[in-house]
Amino acid sequence: MIALTIYSKPGCHLCDDMKAIVDRVVRRSALPITVEEIDISTDADLEARYGLEIPVLLIDGKKIAKYRVTEAEVTRMLDARAGEAGGAG
Repeated sequence: MIALTIYSKPGCHLCDDMKAIVDRVVRRSALPITVEEIDISTDADLEARYGLEIPVLLIDGKKIAKYRVTEAEVTRMLDARAGEAGGAG
């Protein structure tokens, strides 16, 4: 299972864009993927850590993108992660 995490907050148009892109990629993918959206505005530590970088996208806990990402980039990163885990092929 590949875990995607999106750090975002309400009222962030870039966050909404990234969530939509990730959603489209996940729907098209045959890979086993979970998506967790975390609202940093509810946690002072997360706000301090990610406040200036949101949205931030992680794959299995590793930061892979911030601000903007394309569907092609997310697909490529997921495929690469699946290959590392032996899930591709």
